Amino acid sequence: MKFTERYAKLFRYLLPTPFTIALLLTIITFVISLILTKDASVSYPDYGFYLLGEWEKGLWQDSLMVFAMQMMLMLVLGHVLALSPPMDRLISSMVGKIRSNAEAALWVSFLTILVALFNWGLGLIFGAIFARKVAEKAFSTGLKINYPLVGAAGYVGLMVWHGGLSGSSLAKVAEEGHLKEMMSGIYTSEQIGLLPDQITFSETVFSNANLYSCLMLFLLVPTLFYWLGKQKFVGIEPGQMTLNSIADQKVEEVESIGAEKLDRSKLFALGLGGVIILYALYKAFSSSGSSMGFITPDYINFFLLGTSILMHGSFQSFLKAVDEAIGGASGILIQFPLYFGIMALMKSSGMVEMLSAFFVNISNPTSFPIFTLFSAGLVNIFVPSGGGQWAVQGPIIIQASQDLGIPLSKGILALAYGDQLTNMLQPFWALPLLGITGLKAKQILPYTLIAMLVGLLIYLSALLIF
Repeated sequence: MKFTERYAKLFRYLLPTPFTIALLLTIITFVISLILTKDASVSYPDYGFYLLGEWEKGLWQDSLMVFAMQMMLMLVLGHVLALSPPMDRLISSMVGKIRSNAEAALWVSFLTILVALFNWGLGLIFGAIFARKVAEKAFSTGLKINYPLVGAAGYVGLMVWHGGLSGSSLAKVAEEGHLKEMMSGIYTSEQIGLLPDQITFSETVFSNANLYSCLMLFLLVPTLFYWLGKQKFVGIEPGQMTLNSIADQKVEEVESIGAEKLDRSKLFALGLGGVIILYALYKAFSSSGSSMGFITPDYINFFLLGTSILMHGSFQSFLKAVDEAIGGASGILIQFPLYFGIMALMKSSGMVEMLSAFFVNISNPTSFPIFTLFSAGLVNIFVPSGGGQWAVQGPIIIQASQDLGIPLSKGILALAYGDQLTNMLQPFWALPLLGITGLKAKQILPYTLIAMLVGLLIYLSALLIF
């Protein structure tokens, strides 16, 4: 444990906030672009102002701002769904079946992975609430548990999310025209014309490589946590921590008058939520072919909106949950424009071509996905956002994959795997879980680091086999 305490302290000492890191990366990218890509016929001041102009345009690029809004909604609506009464009852019923520390670690990890593959925001909050409720039961019944282990089990969904339905890069490339728009300004019109209109979920989320990864994760990670739960540990006894139940967070009942009755109308909320879900299902079943091209960020958010309203049962309950959930999206709101600015600098200066050529020179079709996984894992430590990372690394991966003759879907999956893997190392997205569970980063890190090593073996084998 002393190692993890030193590690957590070092991580906190060396790394500033993600926003500050985004600013530093912006400055570094600008300086490198200015020094390495300036044409001899242009002065430094003129080229500097040109780069500043491109950076400013990149900050507010319409299509990328839409992307930021899509990712914010995906996180917030997933969180809102996790706070709904039916989800609370579901978690409570599952907690009632747990009889030992090992069972707690197994079921929390297994179900958190399952939910995170559907939506990363839902998986993050579901795992945190599940772990918290296990602790509430343990403290009330005298069951001895390793609470840090159970808390870590509730965080492993962040190691699988990017390969699921809400994976930022996978959902975005499923949109028609996204790849061509991303490579605009890098490729010629002829090269852009050769890019596919979209890369559907059948090529990424439901590809053989990703299905293999998911299956191995379901088998090995819960087994690992079950085994860890069987080991000797120092349990947290009742009285060592104070946990107030989170089960009863109900809307204060006051008499409704006039139009306020609409806010509390179950019939209105159930009707609207039901219509949204029915239309989403109709769109899915009426979609031609089996490519799953209908699954885009907009479709996912549409389905989440209907499901959240339906499960909360009233607009008042839904909006109360939105108020609680929206704070978690602040990082996306303020950081994504900076990542878009970095992408604009890299495109306008020619750095994308330079970095792509570097990867092509040191790689072959077998090693490139492995390099991509490790580089994405490293970048994720400094850019803890799948969407922001895709904005920065996406053009490099697209060009290098095409130059090496690698399927674009494989390069994108390699980025997704690397991005999600080092979430077990980077505690940024653990902050909501730590707030809900009352745990500290240094308490869960020993277990998330072990999970990361298992995940690394799974993802490397997937990229090498398929």
